[in-house]
Amino acid sequence: MRVDDVPFDADPKVVARLSRRETEVMELIAAGRSNGQIAQHLFLSEKTVKNHVNRIYAKLGADCRGTAIGVWLKRVSGEKPPDHRPCA
Repeated sequence: MRVDDVPFDADPKVVARLSRRETEVMELIAAGRSNGQIAQHLFLSEKTVKNHVNRIYAKLGADCRGTAIGVWLKRVSGEKPPDHRPCA
């Protein structure tokens, strides 16, 4: 999947639907951190991080990390991220 093909909600405020904690988690996902690393950084359990990640995916209309990052970068920074592999 190419970033240009990343599906996302037509609503430009899709990122605003993320809670403060979800935004923190998404920033760390976009920085390439694993769930375990995010848990350590934010002093959370891995299960809590996984719950946040699943809610983020639902809100962004993503089915994997790569798609979520693509949507995030398009909505937040306007940067064009590099192509990424399709979700498995």
